[in-house]
Amino acid sequence: MSAEHDRDGPVAAPGPLRIDVQPPGPGLHLIATPIGAARDITLRALDLLAGADVLVAEDTRSLRRLMQIHGITPGDRPVLAYHDHNGPRMRPRLLAALAEGRSVVYASEAGTPLVADPGFQLVRAAVAEGHKVLAAPGPSAVLTALVVSGLPSDRFCFLGFPPAQGGARAKFLAEAATIPATLVIYESPHRIHRLLDELREIVGTERSVALCRELTKRFEEVLRMPLGDLIEAVATRDLKGEIVLVIDRPGAMQVSDADMDAALRRAMAVQPLKAAVAEVAAATGLPRRDVYQAALRLKEEE
Repeated sequence: MSAEHDRDGPVAAPGPLRIDVQPPGPGLHLIATPIGAARDITLRALDLLAGADVLVAEDTRSLRRLMQIHGITPGDRPVLAYHDHNGPRMRPRLLAALAEGRSVVYASEAGTPLVADPGFQLVRAAVAEGHKVLAAPGPSAVLTALVVSGLPSDRFCFLGFPPAQGGARAKFLAEAATIPATLVIYESPHRIHRLLDELREIVGTERSVALCRELTKRFEEVLRMPLGDLIEAVATRDLKGEIVLVIDRPGAMQVSDADMDAALRRAMAVQPLKAAVAEVAAATGLPRRDVYQAALRLKEEE
């Protein structure tokens, strides 16, 4: 189907971009902003930025730059920062604006608000006070990575950033490995090699993964291969930019007795036997009964 026709026949060529500067209705409007290419902004998001009474952003510099690119000026409207550090102080001011019947737009720094973003408490507070909360959907690194990964997308789990340190990180990754869904994880470029090595210890080398870097940006890159091959492929590389790792769901794997024992010992060191058995069985696809018998044997050997 060409750009000039739809199923009912020829259609008119699109006209020039028109931004609606009419004030939107009262309420908290969440707008998704580009994760890279500035033209990924939606027309509805531009309308909201042009007409809202109050503009709020995780990073006001990013928002002002985006508005400038698209020819929108804030004029005398306030452009307010809302982030993890000033949330408790800013929420009362924004809730007061909503109570006055004003339209408030909240934009994350990049992507969809509330996805790895500090807007959650603001939305909770607005809902609790009975204000309208609406969303203008658009760019999302989670969905972009999922659809380009080539991995199953019918059931997926977004896990955000793993904890940076200690037992919390180990527990997070061990539990994630057992989830029967495609996993989507954000990670800092400074810790991505560490994350890949940790995952190899938990799920082995054969699980299919996609490392998505700098999505929609100039140096966009997607590496799709088994985990072990990916670790080798990037071992000497200094990976930079925004990184999303997509991991295939667990399935039946060829697991040696030694590998199963090692996985059980790691799991049993931080949780009860039954929970450890369930985790390893889910991660490897092995029958739970076989894993349970191996766990009992290891328990007796202690």
